[in-house]
Amino acid sequence: MRIKEGVLWVGGEAYPMRNISHVAQRRLTVDLGKAWKEFFLISLGWLFIGGIIAAVFDVIGTLILLAVEGLIIWSLVGDLRKPPLYGLILNTSGTQFDAVWSTRQSEIDELVHTVTSAVGKPEAAQVVFNVEHAVHGDLIKQYGNHNIGKAQHSGPGNIGGR
Repeated sequence: MRIKEGVLWVGGEAYPMRNISHVAQRRLTVDLGKAWKEFFLISLGWLFIGGIIAAVFDVIGTLILLAVEGLIIWSLVGDLRKPPLYGLILNTSGTQFDAVWSTRQSEIDELVHTVTSAVGKPEAAQVVFNVEHAVHGDLIKQYGNHNIGKAQHSGPGNIGGR
C-alpha cells in the first residue's frame, strides 16, 4: 500500500483520499465450538460406518477405520491451529470497498493509523507500507443456512462471482 499525492494505492487499485468514508479493523478467528461440533458429528458417523467396514473386512477394515479417523483428527487440529486474521477495511463514499488482511495485528494497527492520519491530510501524506504477513484467499458470502455462491478475490479491487 502506498499513499502519494492524495491517492491511496492498494496494489493496482487507486482510492482518492477524499473519497474514503470509513476505515475499520476486523478480526477473524476460528469458531472453536463449530469446529468441535463438526468433528464429533463426522467422527460419530465415520465410527459407525467404519465399524461396519471393520467388521466385514477384518484387519484391512480396521486399518481403513483408523486411517480415516486419523485424517478427521488431523483436519480438526489444522482448524484449531489457524491463527486469527486481522483486517483493514476501506469504504469509499460510493459502493467500492477493499480489505487488506494480515496474520499480524501490529501491521494492521499501524496501517489503520497511517490511513486515518492521511485521510485527515490527503495532500500532505507520502507513505509506502508493505504488509509482510498479508493473507490471500477466497471470500465466501453466506446468508442464512444455505451457501449462495463463492466470490473469488485475487487482490485489491472488486470481487468477481463464480
